[in-house]
Amino acid sequence: MKYVSGPYFEPDFDPLLYRFGTPGVVVDNETREDCTLVKVDSVNRDGVLLEMVQLLTDLDLVISKSYISSDGGWLMDGKNTTSFGSLFHVTDQMGRKLTDPSLPEFIQRALVPCQRPGGNGPSPRFTTCLGNVVGPGGPDVSDCAALEFTVHDPSLPEFIQRAVLADNGCHVASGQAWTHSGRAAGVLYVTTAGGGAAAEAAAPAPSRWEHIEGLVDAVMGAREKLTGERHWVSMSAPVEGRVHTERRLHQLMHDDRDYESGPAATPVDEEHFSMGDKAATTARLARRVETHVSIESWEERGYAVVKMTSRDRPKLLFDTVCALTDMHYVVFHATVGSQGPLAIQEYYIRHKDGRTVDSNAERQKVSRCLVAAVERRASHGAKVEVRAADRSGLLSDFTRMLREHGLSLLRVELKRRKDEAVGTFYLVTDAGGEVRAETLHAVRARVGKVGISFEVAKDAPGWPPVRKTRVPAPPAEAAPAVATPAAPPAAEGQERPRPSLGSLLWSHLGKLSNNFGYIKS
Repeated sequence: MKYVSGPYFEPDFDPLLYRFGTPGVVVDNETREDCTLVKVDSVNRDGVLLEMVQLLTDLDLVISKSYISSDGGWLMDGKNTTSFGSLFHVTDQMGRKLTDPSLPEFIQRALVPCQRPGGNGPSPRFTTCLGNVVGPGGPDVSDCAALEFTVHDPSLPEFIQRAVLADNGCHVASGQAWTHSGRAAGVLYVTTAGGGAAAEAAAPAPSRWEHIEGLVDAVMGAREKLTGERHWVSMSAPVEGRVHTERRLHQLMHDDRDYESGPAATPVDEEHFSMGDKAATTARLARRVETHVSIESWEERGYAVVKMTSRDRPKLLFDTVCALTDMHYVVFHATVGSQGPLAIQEYYIRHKDGRTVDSNAERQKVSRCLVAAVERRASHGAKVEVRAADRSGLLSDFTRMLREHGLSLLRVELKRRKDEAVGTFYLVTDAGGEVRAETLHAVRARVGKVGISFEVAKDAPGWPPVRKTRVPAPPAEAAPAVATPAAPPAAEGQERPRPSLGSLLWSHLGKLSNNFGYIKS
């Protein structure tokens, strides 16, 4: 099965997608038995890669492997590129191929608003396999005010909800909070008791939200003054076109300098990027799941080459690309995959002003920032899923009961589905230890009495993706750290490649990818 939106092109594996002009999307269900290939050809513009990855992530899709490249012509003469191509191996969260015929058109319209029928028509919407309704920028929160904060004490969001928001007729409709390196950041979307936009029309909104921001800042200041820790808070009125929530969390934690804590990033093990024995390499991976980053210079082509290894997990690709984009680096080429539990990523980048990563100090900072971006969302603690009829004070009541059972929050994600509140919480003990099963049973029994469903979550069946077809072994010769052989890889063993203007780079990227499994992004 193969369905297409936009200009059709042959679905053979062509990493560079030799096309210019109107962007197009191909969803290919024939080439591979175990996954769908999503190929996107777009005009190269600022942030386009992040938009692609963000969109696929918001659609609750599992990106198991990816190849990314600007058009190869610029490699020959150093001029700016005009075309950008990417290929993603994806399934839904159940591990199934994509079969919704409206998906290609949604992806194209979401990525290219100017291509919508009628010019600037309404934003497209799509219902994912998990029932989430998303648009081009993720779930619609345009009718909510946004409370953003960074703080030292991760228990403060619960205190803020109980002591400030509830007392001022506000309700947390959705949002997320993360913790990392002793710091916490959150984005909470807030409505009034009268309901979002309607209440805005009936009250002087700017002064209302400024007043609440002042109260929250006072609460944070009083609590943090005891420890001397810094804090920051901002509250803004409902508005269209907000920054994606998870990208905003990365920005908040980066601005809070969470990446400065801990030791410097350690280099990658280069054998993961070579053509060595995959089985022998995989056998050693269980001991090497911490995050490593190396940054090298490829002076001949004017790139900085970023190599990363880390524990494989969902949304890893999004987090990495988000960090690079917000540090103002442009990804020209990349290949992403995994070996066993280890995710392996390689990016060829330049700064937006054309520089590579020149100084040792800059390499250290970029490395630290990438490690922080990966580890902010690393899954630690007991993951529980909570459902209840949405009501004012629900978050405050639930987190208070967690605290009374000696539990602390590492990460929180809150959603609203019609009249139901849905939350995912990562829990540890107050001392940072593992939560015992009897404690979870006690919490479940208690919250059940007030109408809250509480279940220990498991990974979706789509993770880890099951590889049903094998990629042919690469040629015997080994590729150097930055190699320049003559031809890009074949389409998963289907056909020989055509000559490519970008073959100097893609030969190396293709050989490297043949040694990869799948990444859970």
